[in-house]
Amino acid sequence: MSYTAETLQLLAPDGTLRYSDETERYRDRVDALDEDTLRAFYRHMAVTRRFDIEAGNLQRQGQLALWIPSIGQEAAQVGSGFAARAQDHIFPAYREHAVGRLRGLDLTRIIAMLRGLTHGGWNPADTGNFHLYTLVIGSQALHATGYAMGVRFDGLVGTGDPERDTAVLVYFGDGATSQGDVNEAYVFAQSYQTPQVFFLQNNHWAISVPVSVQSRTPLYRRPAGFGIPSVQIDGNDVLISYAATAESLDAARSGEGPRFIEALTYRMGAHTTSDDPTKYRTSDEVAYWQERDPISRFETFLKARGEGDAFFDDVRQEGEDLAADARRQTLAMEPPPADSMFRHVYSDEHPLMAEQAEWLARYEASFEEQA
Repeated sequence: MSYTAETLQLLAPDGTLRYSDETERYRDRVDALDEDTLRAFYRHMAVTRRFDIEAGNLQRQGQLALWIPSIGQEAAQVGSGFAARAQDHIFPAYREHAVGRLRGLDLTRIIAMLRGLTHGGWNPADTGNFHLYTLVIGSQALHATGYAMGVRFDGLVGTGDPERDTAVLVYFGDGATSQGDVNEAYVFAQSYQTPQVFFLQNNHWAISVPVSVQSRTPLYRRPAGFGIPSVQIDGNDVLISYAATAESLDAARSGEGPRFIEALTYRMGAHTTSDDPTKYRTSDEVAYWQERDPISRFETFLKARGEGDAFFDDVRQEGEDLAADARRQTLAMEPPPADSMFRHVYSDEHPLMAEQAEWLARYEASFEEQA
């Protein structure tokens, strides 16, 4: 499944900006973007991709058990991530590396998690309300909806105060749309008119199952059946990703209820590094999407606006520096102490955890005594 007649697009694959009757409403949002913001769009996409490649290399070299690449999906993530405000809460799946970086997440925390050195990853309070990666497919949609219900109960919606009104943004993939959790989230979101945006990154493959097998109609039409306004956008166009998400988040914060965005993009790499995509997709399909690469498209756009080589050289160097630093940090990582498994099980100290920690300490000490 490629673009449809309903797909909203601002930046064409050749890097030219085009408006239509359907996208004219986004013109003011795009015109308001200054040069620094446009450069930041590109920088975050390109630097995150370079990190992504390095993390995949580290996994191939045995430095972590698994890596989950997001190559090809940078525009969907960066555009939507920029649209969120500081007080908004982000619920990712497990591929939203660029969004996490935007919110202040040190990307090596993802490596540590996939290397098996943490029990969850990070504290959202320390990462700009960017919540934990969720490997249970689709369950984050319910987590986000429950949180958004709480936001509404707390009166943080529709006050007219842009520093106070809060929205929730939840990401998931096309495979998750077949999960009951996601559809149940639609029901509760619409029933409680939650201030949230469902952001579907349709990368066309739920591991080895194509989206055409999951749905005979575009996926953005499903939430419309629940009464949730929805749009389909070109997920490789960072401008429409930003503009459509900003519009949807504004509506959610103002009390107009949930919104849904289907971003048509493509997973250029494997589902994870345990997967071999050559077994189920064709080289012609991959080549089609390579021609629509989000980063090269935006680079063409910026160069047409007069951006010089010095900027792109600087971005490339930043990416190389980040990759090298990630490698250094990964190789220096050490296993956590065994007693860390007892921490944060309960919010307060708990006698059962203390008892188990003491038992483990005695058990390990017994081996030293025998030696």
